Amino acid sequence: MHPIARAAVSLLVAAAVAGVTAGPAAAQDEAPWTVATAANDLGADRDNYSYTADAGERIDDGLVITNHDPGPLDLAVYGADAFTTDTGQLDLLAKGKPSTGVGAWVHPGRDRVTVQPGQTVEVPFTVTIPVGAPSGDHVGGILTSMTQGDVERRVGSRIRVRVGGDLRPSLSVENLDVAYSGTANPFGSGDATLTYTVRNTGNALLAARQSATVSGPFGSWRVPAAAIPDSPQLLPGETRKVSVPVHAVTPAVYLGATVTLVPLLTDAAGSTAPLPAADTTAHGWAVPWTLVGLLLALVAVLLVLRRLRRTKESVDEHRPEHDDVTV
Repeated sequence: MHPIARAAVSLLVAAAVAGVTAGPAAAQDEAPWTVATAANDLGADRDNYSYTADAGERIDDGLVITNHDPGPLDLAVYGADAFTTDTGQLDLLAKGKPSTGVGAWVHPGRDRVTVQPGQTVEVPFTVTIPVGAPSGDHVGGILTSMTQGDVERRVGSRIRVRVGGDLRPSLSVENLDVAYSGTANPFGSGDATLTYTVRNTGNALLAARQSATVSGPFGSWRVPAAAIPDSPQLLPGETRKVSVPVHAVTPAVYLGATVTLVPLLTDAAGSTAPLPAADTTAHGWAVPWTLVGLLLALVAVLLVLRRLRRTKESVDEHRPEHDDVTV
């Protein structure tokens, strides 16, 4: 399951300090420290931070850091915006990369903390939602980090804020294309490949349940694609490229490809609900070239035979006639 949707979202990221985007998350137990949500009026034993609030509101919370190392740890504490990687994983911007969303709304009570061996320290932080913040879902995180040489190791927790107002969940399919690969068998079927981009055009965090079909003119010879995995959850404005093979497609000259998306909306409690499906259709050519070649060859043979027959008939017509002579 995608990290945004699973129960626990903790990050240990090894990334160059030079300001590049952090790489995929790794297991938290690789770090000598762990983080957890504080127990307070917002809840106890929370897996991560999830808030529903209005623009202009301020939320007070805390991050608990535990040192499992035999020596003291000096850690930086900061917020960062989230994004989805090409592999479908949730990641957070590296330190030094500017945040404009949740990462900029998070303000730790202190930007550095020293945790003694075997000890636990709670760092308070606030999330201040600016006046005029757009409604919908915003995702980021609060991170603790330690620099070792030229590598920054980070452990953090996700922060999801749903800002009050109209929630407009919406997905679209862009740049749908169908390409056909033929077969040497003049009466056989081939494979088609559908490529398209899923875009989150709304203001809610969404995954996409996907299905696709390919058919000939007027819906003939319809062939469904094999099961397509759900997309990772996409932040508003994010995109994901998809490539889907479809087998046993009849080369019906002009193909129609249809992609159906069912948006999957997860609420603040973690429950996921499907929304009404939307279809997108595109067309492409699927010419049975082997069969066309055979037909052209047959036509060429028939034309040659016809020409030979006409030539013979013309010769016969112009042959001189001789009277029979009896000797």
